[in-house]
Amino acid sequence: MALNVEMVTFDCVDPAQLAEWWAQQFEGETQELIPGEFIAVIRADGPRLGFQKVDDPTPGKNRVHLDFGAADVDAEVSRLTSAGATEVGRHSIGDNFRWVVLADPAGNAFCVAGTG
Repeated sequence: MALNVEMVTFDCVDPAQLAEWWAQQFEGETQELIPGEFIAVIRADGPRLGFQKVDDPTPGKNRVHLDFGAADVDAEVSRLTSAGATEVGRHSIGDNFRWVVLADPAGNAFCVAGTG
């Protein structure tokens, strides 16, 4: 049996708004699969991102989050925070690996990592 990652789905209160934010950040297109309830972001590279409406999103720290790689971490973090993300923390292991934890406008954590 072979499995492929097709979509990573976020619970949220306003799927249209959050899907549009992610689409703008990663040059994706939104596709409303269930009007007002479920919207996908189609991306050229990687799996689709799904946003489903729930009345009460899970509180607290995400148990799963997305990790993105970037050649220029600081430039990407600056671009994302200018667009509405919040920087949560910076981390590194030695001098060769570092990452920045961010949160999207709905508070979902994700990371941008790079080397050097």
